[in-house]
Amino acid sequence: MRFASLASGSEGNALVVESGGTCVMLDCGLGLRETVSRLCRLSLSPEDLSGILVTHEHEDHASGVVRFARKFNLPVWMTHGTFRADQNAYSPLPGICMIEGYQRFGIGDIEIEPFPVPHDAREPVQFVFGNGATRLGVITDVGCSTPHIEATLSGCHALVLECNHDAQMLANSNYPPSLIRRISGRFGHLENRSSSELLSRLDRSRLQHVIAAHLSQKNNTPQLARSALSKAMNCSEEWIGIACQKEGFGWRQIV
Repeated sequence: MRFASLASGSEGNALVVESGGTCVMLDCGLGLRETVSRLCRLSLSPEDLSGILVTHEHEDHASGVVRFARKFNLPVWMTHGTFRADQNAYSPLPGICMIEGYQRFGIGDIEIEPFPVPHDAREPVQFVFGNGATRLGVITDVGCSTPHIEATLSGCHALVLECNHDAQMLANSNYPPSLIRRISGRFGHLENRSSSELLSRLDRSRLQHVIAAHLSQKNNTPQLARSALSKAMNCSEEWIGIACQKEGFGWRQIV
């Protein structure tokens, strides 16, 4: 199994996961041309995709879903809450597949495990992807950890983990107080230290890749995110990967 990011951050998110003959895209918060262009950078075309998974309805994760799915006739998986958040837009899609009760389901050669997360959306989920031998956990847009999150992510072979902001940088930013409270709250986004603490509570014995994702361009730096996660992993800072806004990150292989 391998995975790569097209983009990660408040201006748009998309990630691809491939195993065997199946490739799926997680979220599509980019425009049509930009999504196609960034897939091409990974030597992929829209025709290589088996479908799109949507974590929640916020624009940086879902703004490109409808146009891309309609253009390339792709099925889309989402929760009932995400669907109801913009039902008029999603209803004309060629194939809407509802995630039922957070139960595991398969798309081709990939097994997918959705799990609920605390975030200020209608029914947000994140996902673990597996192929019977290896597991990739992806968790962004979550305000705090939970025992269920940690149980689900324990034992993964790779993690894409939100490190949205540095708490001190956010507190001293020029953001309005209401926005600071939203970002730092229990239904907002994980800050570096919280991400490190979440990581430290997992079974990390199989981890081959840890990627810091969804970094704020104003209230975080790659160095701060790497420093926080490397402490939990007891590894060099350089070993921690970074998912950036402009380029995401290239293919990572899980063996």
